[in-house]
Amino acid sequence: MARKPNFLFFMTDQHRFDWLGCTGHPVVRTPHIDSLAARGTLFDTFRVAMPVCMPNRASFMTGRYPSVHGLRSNGCALSPRANTFVEALAASGYRTAAIGKSHLQPMTDVPPPHDGPGSGPIAEAWKPETAPLDLELPGAYAGDENPILRAGESFYGYGHVDMVTGHGDRCGGHYAQWFRKTHPDWHALHDPANQLPHNYSCPQAYRTPVPEESYSTFWIANRASDWISAQAGEDDPFFAFVSFPDPHHPFNPPGRYWDMYSPDQFALDRPYASHSNPPPPIEALRARAMRGEQPPIPQAAIFLEEEQPLREAMALTAGMITMIDDAVGRVLAALEASGRAEDTVIVFNADHGDFLGDFNLLLKGPLPLRGLVQVPMIWSDPDSRRAATSSALASTIDLPATILDRAGIAPFWGMQGRSLMGCMDGSDALRDAVLVEHNDSDARMGFSTPARVRMLATDDWKLTLCLGEDWGELYDLRADPWEQNNLWDDPAHAATRATLTERLAHELTWNMDESPRALKMA
Repeated sequence: MARKPNFLFFMTDQHRFDWLGCTGHPVVRTPHIDSLAARGTLFDTFRVAMPVCMPNRASFMTGRYPSVHGLRSNGCALSPRANTFVEALAASGYRTAAIGKSHLQPMTDVPPPHDGPGSGPIAEAWKPETAPLDLELPGAYAGDENPILRAGESFYGYGHVDMVTGHGDRCGGHYAQWFRKTHPDWHALHDPANQLPHNYSCPQAYRTPVPEESYSTFWIANRASDWISAQAGEDDPFFAFVSFPDPHHPFNPPGRYWDMYSPDQFALDRPYASHSNPPPPIEALRARAMRGEQPPIPQAAIFLEEEQPLREAMALTAGMITMIDDAVGRVLAALEASGRAEDTVIVFNADHGDFLGDFNLLLKGPLPLRGLVQVPMIWSDPDSRRAATSSALASTIDLPATILDRAGIAPFWGMQGRSLMGCMDGSDALRDAVLVEHNDSDARMGFSTPARVRMLATDDWKLTLCLGEDWGELYDLRADPWEQNNLWDDPAHAATRATLTERLAHELTWNMDESPRALKMA
């Protein structure tokens, strides 16, 4: 019997599809990631299930949409009752490891925007979970104990976990425990008063004194390299999930990565003025900026009138991406040295994108612009060492089905994704439309209530419907790939809008939980 393949899966955080050398960026240098595309399949229209960290990461684990698996917005948690493809791998003899950012449970102690539980004797529609949902909170790693071990033998199917929570130079989890042990001056390194001098005006630009080798990105690379090296003499196949918290804000690449790129190397290709009729969320952010109001939380999207801070954000983001590329190179070298590279599938992906200057916006929010919902996706398979490009309408929900298919393992009932293995052979025949959800936990970007957004994309068109709003989006992706002319109210395209709206209705009708199966006929 042929040996089952290993999998090395890299995931970045808040990383646009077009910010790699292999996807055409003219400035950012990513030779190690580019090498994967040079011997694999690059998906040039890959979209997330939801352009927010936690819901999309849960879709990656389950192969199900957020409205189905239940982690519908940041701050929720993936129920331990949910089965994951990692558990299917482990049940089939795979060694499994998660090294880096997981974000399947809340990482902060900040209370939600609502007022708390319901007022009746029963607060929620579902009974409370009995398994722990606090395994990524800061307090879980305040000491030296390992909370993952307290929870049991695995974490959503992962037998080995090196946890990193948060972002920037003060990440938590097992990384924070290591940092405190190995850096007697860790208080000083984390003191904002000791920020290194710089002249950047970009929001959340912070020049960290933490050395490169002590930064979370390289800690993750080192831990992943060690774990992969330990698999050299093992007979069992492995799945290693290596997840970097960058290039998510704050913008604080350490050491030489801070000034590796200059803001002068970057330009706003799609400024606010390039959109012929900006939708209300963009106008709402612009109006807020003109009034001089600050965003309610650091994660909220912002509009910046001046180009310089946007170019600074681009330069610092580029530094973080090249830093990730160097870390990827380190892990790939460990894989090669382990002797297991020839039977290892390598995947590179991101959980969502960033506005990163489009229409003068920065960060993310409930407006599914291309830079937010389209992410890098590269599948490098030792069974096919040729460079290929796929334009299939692929989604995050397809990744579990693809990995299980490649491993020769049947999917579990209720998975909604489709295997992409046919796309590796040059076929783009996957589906004729792809759905993207967005469920917000608070009202922002001009929405009067927490946004409920559904986006449908075909090869030619994109339609966005927002619950309770009298506006929407309709873009001709062939003529207008960067979505700069909204045709929603154009009478000449009323029939297209109606056809796509009906198609979206069918997609939403399909998008329900089929699990568990019926117990009896009646």
